Amino acid sequence: MAERTLEQPAKKWARNYETIYILRPNVEADDVAKVATRVKDVMDRMGGKLTKVDVWGKRRLAYNIGNFTRGIFVYLGYSAHGDLIAELERNLRLLDSVMRYQTIVVDERIDLDEVTVDASEVEWADIELGDDDDDEPTTAERLGMEERAEKAEAKSDDDSDEDSDDSDSDSDDDDDDSDDDDDDAKNEEE
Repeated sequence: MAERTLEQPAKKWARNYETIYILRPNVEADDVAKVATRVKDVMDRMGGKLTKVDVWGKRRLAYNIGNFTRGIFVYLGYSAHGDLIAELERNLRLLDSVMRYQTIVVDERIDLDEVTVDASEVEWADIELGDDDDDEPTTAERLGMEERAEKAEAKSDDDSDEDSDDSDSDSDDDDDDSDDDDDDAKNEEE
């Protein structure tokens, strides 16, 4: 029996994994290509099979990461051994353009030789890097300071206009008051 196990080593089972990583919303095209290349290199080097790549695009984050409220989401489906996960996550951690990542196990005990890959499913789609920061509120706008500043500015403009009008009317009122004082003085003399 010992001879039999030495002749046939135990089969090493793989698992199906899903990884989602989030890129910074202001990432450059060459940084996106760098991340994709790094993921492919790790898969090739460590013997994993990439089964699906899906670029979800720019989405709103559930909470701020740094100063960002949006991120570019990329989904990866693949089959691999456990040591590939540690290497992939290490590489994602080292890339500045990746804000967050998460890997989960989908299926256990997969024969890696039986996994089929559809070439159309693993093509990296181009990420639209348009400047839609117009709808992205600034920190001041998120905190409500921008509106207050605009309102305060508008109010100060209105106040300065009223002050100049009030100063004119105050001088008129003062003239009226002095006339009243003259009338009171005449009444007292009588």
